Amino acid sequence: MNSNKVLVRLTVPDLDESYDVFIPINRKIGNVIELLNKSLNEMTKGIYVGNSSQSLYNKYTSMRYNNNLLVIETDIRNGTHVILI
Repeated sequence: MNSNKVLVRLTVPDLDESYDVFIPINRKIGNVIELLNKSLNEMTKGIYVGNSSQSLYNKYTSMRYNNNLLVIETDIRNGTHVILI
């Protein structure tokens, strides 16, 4: 187990898909969104193109995560379900 990352469930409504992904806890949410967009673009062979205006939300509380906070400063932990919109 890697203590520098957390395993989350990522839902991407634009793709109508969900994925289990590891995200680094020492990165800002905005940077994590960029990493997720790049990964999703590669996984879909260019079909998915994210943008810089997207946000991460907690699926159950609908709380939007501040792009300037580090992941460790949020309530994102192993098993958290997030939505990329």
